[in-house]
Amino acid sequence: MTDETHIERESMDYDVVIVGAGPAGLSAAIRLKQIDPELSVVVLEKGSEVGAHILSGAVLDPSGLTRLIPDWKDKGAPLSTEVTDDNFYVLGPEGQMRVPNWPMPPLMSNHGNYIVSMGNVCRWMAEQAEELGVEIFPGMSASQVVWDGNRVKGVVAGEFGRNPDGSTGDGYEPGMELHGKYVFIAEGVRGSLAKQINERLKLSEHADAQKFGLGMKEIWEVAPEKFHKGRVVHTMGWPLGKNAGGGSFIYHFENNQVLVGFVVHLNYRNPHLYPYMEFQRFKHHPMVADLLEGGKRISYGARAISEGGWQSLPQLSFEGGVLLGCSAGMVNVPRIKGNHNAMISGIEAADAAAAAIKAGRMGDRLTDYDDAVREGAIGKDLKMVRNVKPIWSRLGLSASLMLGAVDMWTANLTGLNLLGTWKHGKSDAAATGKAAEYKRIDYPRPDGKLSFDRLTNVAFSFTNHEESQPCHLKLRDPAIPIAMNLPEYDEPAQRYCPAGVYEVVQDATGPRFVINFQNCVHCKTCDIKDPSQNIVWTVPQGGDGPNYPNM
Repeated sequence: MTDETHIERESMDYDVVIVGAGPAGLSAAIRLKQIDPELSVVVLEKGSEVGAHILSGAVLDPSGLTRLIPDWKDKGAPLSTEVTDDNFYVLGPEGQMRVPNWPMPPLMSNHGNYIVSMGNVCRWMAEQAEELGVEIFPGMSASQVVWDGNRVKGVVAGEFGRNPDGSTGDGYEPGMELHGKYVFIAEGVRGSLAKQINERLKLSEHADAQKFGLGMKEIWEVAPEKFHKGRVVHTMGWPLGKNAGGGSFIYHFENNQVLVGFVVHLNYRNPHLYPYMEFQRFKHHPMVADLLEGGKRISYGARAISEGGWQSLPQLSFEGGVLLGCSAGMVNVPRIKGNHNAMISGIEAADAAAAAIKAGRMGDRLTDYDDAVREGAIGKDLKMVRNVKPIWSRLGLSASLMLGAVDMWTANLTGLNLLGTWKHGKSDAAATGKAAEYKRIDYPRPDGKLSFDRLTNVAFSFTNHEESQPCHLKLRDPAIPIAMNLPEYDEPAQRYCPAGVYEVVQDATGPRFVINFQNCVHCKTCDIKDPSQNIVWTVPQGGDGPNYPNM
């Protein structure tokens, strides 16, 4: 292994370095240039192009985009499918019960929202940023934080050519250090840099445990007579039942394309649960099967979703930078929306950084950003729904529907949560139970028409990793998967990964843990759910991973 301290790298200086070309990072870049065109701003994106690693439902609340670019319609933003009708169902094995819209608080209405491809929205936002003079470098994984004491000074990006054992070969490129007066971390959920910074600076010391869900999504082309542009459907209940929290979304997008997604809350106890197969089983429900039969699946992907909300927000600013969007966890769980908050966080961070730079400050802590998030639109959005997730986790779906609705209505009318603030409790990893205490779940085999095996579906994520690089999925202790996780938990990595990365293979010497890192779709579930917290997700070399065309 190479001693990192002896690697010499060139450096470049910017006013602001932004890691991640998602809605948060791009909003920050655009806003900075709107305030002061002379600011030097760079955005680093690990995907092969902007949008390649973006996966979201998505029904977009345009409030953040409108605040950033009020004339987005005139500028041709790819928001063309306005929501026409909202439908909520509780599913049973053979039927469904419609939940009426009228008892729901106004925040649950999708009136005025748009069904979008967030990948395409980000591609459009990148064009707007570049027109303003923002430098955007896709295919540039930010692999390390550059520290100056406890101040974040910058990041290392663009490292290529390490050998599988981590050593540097003849073709090794050390990358560059990009230094900023401020560094914005906008990597998305469970980003590797955000995790490093959080652990070193203890940003979550006074926050509740962050909670997560695993979101899986397929795009289907359905028969024209079954397509209803602008229709939004959400379901809860079957097939998860009492095994796990979660639900589905079905969005009728455009060109006869329907976005079909399934979310499993990762605090489930039964280690035999197989989230991907729960998604595949869901598509055989009569209501869903009728929509998809005769159609064609054209894309697949998966990613983790932050679900902790208000009580899980860490300290957002630190010396030299801030956390944006899903790097901090700004998803409104009952609305299944976080993109608007991500955009607003980018705007607020840009405002704070631009003001600091104008005042001659550099690298201090932007406390104004923390205050703007907690006291502004994001805080209001998250506080109103803060008890829905913990109620669901403790008391189940029915209680969450009833108590959660009462609490949201009270907050909507009075600004106060009737139930105060419920805590989340254990981390999702710690929530995992022992295998011997739970029954195995018998999942039907995929039929190849409505349901598919994981490896077949991963091909529809267009994932690619250069095989000669080191595995980016690190084990703190290589012995734990077989010595501990297999006997205690039946090694759940075999099931919780939606891409078939992890296997337990039996050979002449006994069981062996295999990591097929080439399959990884960068969802981060392994980093979250491994009961021993033994798996550490790090970035592969730039450009590798999924290549989502329109997720």
